[in-house]
Amino acid sequence: MSDTVDGRWAEIFGPRYLPVTTILALGVTLFAFNAFLSAAALPSAVHELGGVEIISWATTLYLVFAIVGGAAASLFKRRLGSRYALIGLAIVFLAGTIIAAIAGDMAQVLIGRAIQGFGEGVVAALCFALIPELFPSRLVPKVFGMQAVVWAVAAFGGPAGAGALTELISWRAAFLINVPFVLIFVTMVLLRVPRGDKPADTHGFPGLRLLTIGAGTMLVALAAIANTMQAVMLLVGAAILLIAAVWLDRRSAERLMPPDAFSLRSAVGSGLWAYLLMPVAGAATAVYLIMLLQQLWGYGPTQAAITGAVMAIGWSMSSVTVANVRQRSTRRVLIRTGPLLLALGLILVLLGLEWTQLPVLLVGQLSIGMGFGISNGYIMLTIMEASTSEERDRTSALLPTTQSAGNALGAALAGVAANAAGYPLAVENAEVLAAIIPLFVMAALFALLAFVAAMRLVKLAKVTPLATFAEE
Repeated sequence: MSDTVDGRWAEIFGPRYLPVTTILALGVTLFAFNAFLSAAALPSAVHELGGVEIISWATTLYLVFAIVGGAAASLFKRRLGSRYALIGLAIVFLAGTIIAAIAGDMAQVLIGRAIQGFGEGVVAALCFALIPELFPSRLVPKVFGMQAVVWAVAAFGGPAGAGALTELISWRAAFLINVPFVLIFVTMVLLRVPRGDKPADTHGFPGLRLLTIGAGTMLVALAAIANTMQAVMLLVGAAILLIAAVWLDRRSAERLMPPDAFSLRSAVGSGLWAYLLMPVAGAATAVYLIMLLQQLWGYGPTQAAITGAVMAIGWSMSSVTVANVRQRSTRRVLIRTGPLLLALGLILVLLGLEWTQLPVLLVGQLSIGMGFGISNGYIMLTIMEASTSEERDRTSALLPTTQSAGNALGAALAGVAANAAGYPLAVENAEVLAAIIPLFVMAALFALLAFVAAMRLVKLAKVTPLATFAEE
């Protein structure tokens, strides 16, 4: 394999790849839009249906079931093939959407959100599995750059659109806006996604492992809202369950994950650790920054949200920029540099808050975004290339699930750190500023752990045969 890899942006938007690019963009859009939907639409649903005490579960159940669905995605692909798995689980997502939209009480909304999450978790994971199947290696960085831009637009434009629909029509319309997009997605999958190989003959159902993954993820979600001691116990329980799930999977004939998942002795496993730990670190600002800006600096919701969005701008712009990097040696530098930029950005955000310096905070936000943007795509590509052809489906489908798990774990750990430091009881600005120091220091340490994993990935990738895929 040459150390130089080329590819042009025009190709992924050209006649050959545009339909598949559109399918991937729709998959990312649906996941991002619905992950953030609850913030805009559900307060109005609570006003109509009641159930304010369980509103937070609308997001929690969506994310938990999305992680479980993502873990099962490679199984669906092997049993149904790419085309029918995507169509079938898109219909499951659509069913959840309709259940939530016509709900007569909040319990029915939660059922709909859980079904939505499972369906979209599988769809998002399968979209990642399609990338090495349908795009040559030289175009994959461009695909990841496109996805970063789509995610940024959907994550920040989606809630605004949902809010407008809720205000002008109804909160139910914010759910039903998914329907035409799902129908377009299904139609394009029917027309453009190949049937693929004959579905494999598989035996048994990994119910115990999926249940273990779901239970572990639920404990992580509960830890985010528990007091400090309870949260620590819940996180220990979650770690035991998730480690058990990986252990059981390695010994199963019908595996959900590649055999070297999260093993530091392989490039794939080391890369998955880096990909997990970076969102764990980034959760500190994702969870707390907007609230801190309102609390400490008196920002309104819109001003705080715009300031928070600087990270997404840095992520998407840097991801697009580095997609043009051709040299593998330079890509390895980017993989190592990303976690360091993330750690630096977290410290700068903390200093900006402590010193009441907006420019320092904005530079920190840009640094965090660039840390993700310059490295994530090449971490994913290296993981895919280091996988064997037999395991690439499992490996690729595991990527979005790993990122979602990192977001959930990071939110829980951020809550534990902030609560232990006395943040919920802090009233004066000085008390708040003192309480957030452990939060950001912990986040920076996780970024440094991601750097260690990235160094390990780069070292092992140099001695691991890196495959190309879908080459013409």
